[in-house]
Amino acid sequence: MVYAGSAARGPASRVEVYTAALLTELSLRADALDAALPHRAPLETVYIGGGTPTLLPSASIAAVLSLVRERFGIARDAEVTIESNPGPDERGVAAELVAAGVNRLSRGVQAVDPALLGRLGRRHSAGDVAAAVGEARAAGIRSVSVDVLYDAPGQSAAAWAATLDSVLALDVDHVSAYALTLDDPDEEGLTGVLGDHLPTRAGARRWRASAVLEQSEDRAEEQYRLAVSRLAAAGFRGYEISNWGKPAHESRHNLVYWQRWPYEAVGPGAHAFDGVTRRWNAARLDGYLRALSGPTPVLPPGGCEVIEGADAAAERVILALRLDTGLPSAEASAPGSPLAPHLAWALDAGLLEVAGDAVRLTTRGRLLSNELFSRLV
Repeated sequence: MVYAGSAARGPASRVEVYTAALLTELSLRADALDAALPHRAPLETVYIGGGTPTLLPSASIAAVLSLVRERFGIARDAEVTIESNPGPDERGVAAELVAAGVNRLSRGVQAVDPALLGRLGRRHSAGDVAAAVGEARAAGIRSVSVDVLYDAPGQSAAAWAATLDSVLALDVDHVSAYALTLDDPDEEGLTGVLGDHLPTRAGARRWRASAVLEQSEDRAEEQYRLAVSRLAAAGFRGYEISNWGKPAHESRHNLVYWQRWPYEAVGPGAHAFDGVTRRWNAARLDGYLRALSGPTPVLPPGGCEVIEGADAAAERVILALRLDTGLPSAEASAPGSPLAPHLAWALDAGLLEVAGDAVRLTTRGRLLSNELFSRLV
């Protein structure tokens, strides 16, 4: 969850009290797991994200990872990722992050075109991106990922190609390419007191209303296909709809989500999953701090939902199809499979293809995946 302005910087900063609350929640969640699963295995992945956590002092990040290591355990070969922006005052100190235990960085590049960066409200330049990647390499970060956006307002084909060329020239290990999404969390009912999103500010709402008019499905398809081509030629595997990695550099943490494995989560707006129940913390910082900062701390407000039966089956199919490994053919066509009634249609429409013993999305299918997924739920 993203908090900016006075909450993150200056004399009214709430960073210190937030860090203390985060550590308290980690301890409470560990207590609950100790009671339920006293002999659990150490964590295979740790991900510090949800905004720009490198705005925290390195000492705070180290304290969080130290407590995670103490209470949850971190496997010797675990993937430990932190998100950051490339700007000099936002990317953190790479050497200090490595000392804290970080071995993977995800940089929020988004674009390299100055005009587009300005429209997106980003404060970095193409030079900052190169410097940020260079610092990560020099510090010994073993895997560097970058996020980039396509179908952004005013983004020409040439600007998108330049962004791809720029990040590939930096010899990064992983690329996440996302179409700019302008959903309205308020209309979707996600911003209430217990919601996992913050209400959209009036200025952001006006910007979104203007930006959506400049989006184009045809341009999005053209830009996505260019990414598929350029990244494949550079040795990246498109292992998920929006993610490409060099060999052994796929995001192990995100694969946990797509393979429906259990994961714990802490912080405002965080989601966790135990294999059956999905739980989330409310996004509002005040409620989070009230729960965890008092004399008798309690778990923060939020909600949960049980995913079982037909819903669990549909979710499993959808998540499996997001990956290039797809879904086993026998499972896809088995009686009772949520995909079975739609399989012939999707194959005939060129959205799915048979690859060995699996059914997977084609590039066209990835572009139109929402159409197929909407039929499964």
